[in-house]
Amino acid sequence: MRRLPLRSLRGQLTAGLVVLLALACLAVGVTTSLALRGFLMGRLDQQLSASGGRFAASLEHETEPDADNSADTRGQAEATFGARLLDGTVTQAAVVDDATDRPLQLTPEDRHTLAGIPVGGGGYSIRLSALGKYYRVTAVRGDDQDTLITGLPLHPVEETVHRLEAVEAVLFGAALMATGIAGAVWVRISLRPLQKVTARAAEVARLPLASGEIAMPGPLSDTDPRTEVGQVATALNHMLGHVEDALTRRQASEERLRHFAADASHELRTPVANIRGHAELALRHHSPVPAEVRHALERIDSESVRMTRLVDDLLLLARLDAGRPIEHEPVDLTLLILNATDDARAAGPGHHWLLDLPEEPVTVTGDAHRLQQAIGNLLANARTHTPTGTDVTITLTKERTTVLVDVSDNGPGIPEELQPEVFGRFVRADHARSRSTGSTGLGLAIVHAVIAAHGGTATVTSRPGHTTFRLVLPG
Repeated sequence: MRRLPLRSLRGQLTAGLVVLLALACLAVGVTTSLALRGFLMGRLDQQLSASGGRFAASLEHETEPDADNSADTRGQAEATFGARLLDGTVTQAAVVDDATDRPLQLTPEDRHTLAGIPVGGGGYSIRLSALGKYYRVTAVRGDDQDTLITGLPLHPVEETVHRLEAVEAVLFGAALMATGIAGAVWVRISLRPLQKVTARAAEVARLPLASGEIAMPGPLSDTDPRTEVGQVATALNHMLGHVEDALTRRQASEERLRHFAADASHELRTPVANIRGHAELALRHHSPVPAEVRHALERIDSESVRMTRLVDDLLLLARLDAGRPIEHEPVDLTLLILNATDDARAAGPGHHWLLDLPEEPVTVTGDAHRLQQAIGNLLANARTHTPTGTDVTITLTKERTTVLVDVSDNGPGIPEELQPEVFGRFVRADHARSRSTGSTGLGLAIVHAVIAAHGGTATVTSRPGHTTFRLVLPG
């Protein structure tokens, strides 16, 4: 059986079951051992009372134990101890050995122990060095006002109790082992519905909920509200239903917004082109035009150009969001970067444009026009948001399965709080970088969308004095 991790619910339940059973077995073992010991001690005290101190009494008038004047050992169990004390001093002490009495040589500690036994106080447990064992003894008053002590060994009681403890240890150990195995199986079977709930939650957690339309898994079937697992499954089903409804609503809203952007961009292209055309026509008129009117016409022409670029960018993003297919043709990325750098050098002669390209041309599969636009947007972003004299380095690297395009500059950098959303739409960092020309705020969003459509990623790392935009494309 697979080892149970104690941190798991299954391991904790099994361990708790075994611990509770172990505590119960311990309580039963301790109780039965104490009860048996008390019972046997009571029987031993009864046996001492029944003996009436006959063996000790037979020592009462014995001055020199010998064959003719021996103690009375009749009916006495082997190892029975007897002693006579007069005025607190032991005068005789013997033990039954092979149906005869054997005198004992007591140590001072043994004599002191015997002298401390109260008369008629019931049974007491003592240990005598001369015997090397624990004894249960009682003391009675003799006919000559002396004290007669009779004792029986405790080792039969201890052996019986220890034998019971050994048997209980074996039985309880086997019971704990069997309970642990059976409990693990039982807990595993009982938690199967919870495992289904966990598997379903993990399945949902792996879904890309942030992208597009998602097919949510079906509801769980084990939803008995009378059980805790059923209540959890019911709650999960309700939550999945709410999540699916929210995703559907979000998807519908995004679709409406995407269609609106596409339709609006498409519809705006014609009137914007007309406005630009009329402005250019008015500027070309040969008759004199007042300076104020000419300035207004030039502003109309400039803003119509900017409006045309904005409409084109919005339309491109709408098409990419809609999943419009792009071309998949071999693209010489090296030549594409060279052309984009030449364009950037012409648009920004005050910047230092540096190239770090491999000796062999690097080719990828994709849409040459869109890739040219993405790299051109990165270079335009570096030109627009860094001061004159900034070094901009374009690096192309071919790895085993990927191609890396890095655009780095030593400008002022991007604020750390803005970096997570720098590829968002209409995001500007005017407070961090200079802005000398109008910007739609869609350039980096187009970069991200184009690279994602090619199955790649676009990332940025920035700190004051160094910013790098990295494009990763499948090689």
